[in-house]
Amino acid sequence: MDRTPAPIFRRQNVIPPSSAIPSSSPAFGTPVHPLKPFNVNAPKAAILPIILPPATLRPLAFRTFTKKHSLTITSSALQDLASFIGRHCGSGWREEGLAERVLEEIARSWKNRNGGVIVDGTSKELRDILKTLEGNMSGGKIVGPGKGLPRGNSMLDVKDGDAANTRLGLRPSGPPREDSNASFGMSGLGVQEDAQQDDDESTNDPRAWLNVINAFDQPRLVYNVGKKHFERETNKPSLLPPASHKTTVFRNRYQVIYQRLLRSEAFQTSSVSSSRQRTVQRSLSNQQSLKITPIANMLGRHGSNHMLLGQLVILPTGNLAISDLTGSIPLDLTQAVAIPDDSAWFCPGMVVLVDGVYEEEEESVGKGLSGSSGVGGTLGGKFQGFFIGQPPCERRQATLGISGPEGGGQDHTIGGGFGWIDFLGVGSERAVGAKMRRIERRLMHQPTSQDMPGRGRAVIIGELNLDQPRALHAMRKILSLYAAEPEGSAPLTFVLTGNFTQHAVMARGGSGGSIEYKEYFDALASALSDFPTLLQSSTFAFVPGDNDGWVSSFTAGASVPLPRKAVPDMFTSRIRRAFATANAEAGRHGVVQGSAVWTSNPSRMTLFGPNHELVLFRDDISARLRRAAVTVKRKAAEPEAERGTTPERANTADHAQVEADAMQLDAANDGPVAASPPTVTEDVRTAQKLVKTILDQGYLAPFRQTIRPVHWDYSSALHLYPLPTAMALIDTTAPPFCVTYEGCHVMNPSSVLVPGRKGIGRWIEYEIGRQGRLRECTL
Repeated sequence: MDRTPAPIFRRQNVIPPSSAIPSSSPAFGTPVHPLKPFNVNAPKAAILPIILPPATLRPLAFRTFTKKHSLTITSSALQDLASFIGRHCGSGWREEGLAERVLEEIARSWKNRNGGVIVDGTSKELRDILKTLEGNMSGGKIVGPGKGLPRGNSMLDVKDGDAANTRLGLRPSGPPREDSNASFGMSGLGVQEDAQQDDDESTNDPRAWLNVINAFDQPRLVYNVGKKHFERETNKPSLLPPASHKTTVFRNRYQVIYQRLLRSEAFQTSSVSSSRQRTVQRSLSNQQSLKITPIANMLGRHGSNHMLLGQLVILPTGNLAISDLTGSIPLDLTQAVAIPDDSAWFCPGMVVLVDGVYEEEEESVGKGLSGSSGVGGTLGGKFQGFFIGQPPCERRQATLGISGPEGGGQDHTIGGGFGWIDFLGVGSERAVGAKMRRIERRLMHQPTSQDMPGRGRAVIIGELNLDQPRALHAMRKILSLYAAEPEGSAPLTFVLTGNFTQHAVMARGGSGGSIEYKEYFDALASALSDFPTLLQSSTFAFVPGDNDGWVSSFTAGASVPLPRKAVPDMFTSRIRRAFATANAEAGRHGVVQGSAVWTSNPSRMTLFGPNHELVLFRDDISARLRRAAVTVKRKAAEPEAERGTTPERANTADHAQVEADAMQLDAANDGPVAASPPTVTEDVRTAQKLVKTILDQGYLAPFRQTIRPVHWDYSSALHLYPLPTAMALIDTTAPPFCVTYEGCHVMNPSSVLVPGRKGIGRWIEYEIGRQGRLRECTL
């Protein structure tokens, strides 16, 4: 009898246990030809995503962003980071240190993009960083694009043997040292900052760091009161925006000035208890700090003294009033005195400080209603102003939070400045300021002798009327003086400003119109072609005026909306051709070629990033200020003791006197500096009054919309905050001057032809970072 067991009971060929692979299910047997044993050197499996609560990641994010990089992270950003790390780092985010490396890289990339001091989850910058980082991660680690290794020793994809050294603080074996100085966020996210870039041959010419920024290309920033920070405007700008944007213009101006005042020493309350302060040897101005009262808070406070910060407006009844974010009230300035005396103009549209007494209407006294139409309306009664003054401006160093002369050599912050804000799109002070100063010291060589002019100069030519043959001849004479200088010492830039015609040619019917207008620029191109060396080595910037096209074709030379666009290319094609011909004839390599830049009015010129900022503005603002100014008393009609001087009024006067002392006159025509008030001429007083008015307002068009229109969505380009290092204000209705106020050097060359002096040409030569001087030549 066959003792062979049935097939189901027969012994199968069993695979040795060392290579056995268990079945995935007991219902199925092991395959006849099993898989090969696992390779221990095979790459690890993909990261298994986890749900990482934001509260669990908060300590590590706080240590990386706040403690190490001085950044503040919002709850929305923490939520995005927790979701990103949980998805890409998995359960090894803590034990293997994956999350710390990712957070470190995100923080560096955020600072390199000048995202600001607050990391917000709704910002486009953070989304772009996470999107770029996501494409360069493998197995929870960051892998650099192309090479497989990131350029940053904090993001090294180290081997297992180097992990212990990394934990012990030792330098890992790879990559090379020169590749570990820059972070992956700089190379992979589009920001280059390595040591080799400073030595690049293409950057040996300082003009490589010269930028002319159009007003329509500047970042549009809005001050956020809640965050106490500037934010980028995300809405698309329009020349015909909704009416609500007009209110935003005033609100943003007011809030910028208000936060600026709160950082002033005169408006800060001492933290020392008043009981511990000694009353001996203490002046009256130090007893009490200034306080600003909202207009709506004066309801029912008849006869009380207040200090208001608001905008001068004209009511429908024709009376003058002051308005802030809470309401408006009629203003009586018949007894008001300017502080300091006759130091600035006060026009409707300006934001001013007024100190005085609130007086209710006679029939509403004691009722506490004051005839008000409610918060945001016009209060009844009036505000009797005794003192009126401009809100004092703030130095550039204080705004950016840096110390040292013009920020040189010192990079630590002082107070809560806005050093991380990129106001012009060229990099923030805290991000690239130190590097730009290092490059400037290397490239801007000082002349070895007094006879050898320096390279770092800007030649500012005033109003150039091309329809005047003498003006074109004066420009030829000026250019010939600089063409005769030694080779390699040509100025960095020439600034030519309009109006390029005396009248609005394009609005005059029988004068040729646009054809005649183009012929004037063709004549300018012919004159520039006679100086090829300057065209090859300098940047020429052209700033239009109100009589230039196209806008003058329908305004006929009247006030046009600011900012206004550049002269169209169809009129300037021959000038561009002259520059192209000059550069082609030179045929030099490794040198930045000369160029003609037709920019807007106003515009900005920067050199070495945020280190030097020059505002270019063409406007007859002095005549407009005189026409629209409110008349105030030159001197007090009665002694302050009889008027009942309060500590607030005394403090206002003392602080305003200190602000007046900050104004100084720079050397003009190589003459002595005016040190004593008796030697100051009337032209100098007019210049100081004009400069103080504009810089204290921090705005290039402090008028009503009917006097000087402004494009609402581009109003941020008119702000002078932070103060620029220099400003070229071309005003033919004001005398020529070079004045420094609160560290900002303001220059006005006026017209290139000197009125009343035949055969004299005038311009300003500005040593960038220093001072300008008026120069004249005979034609």
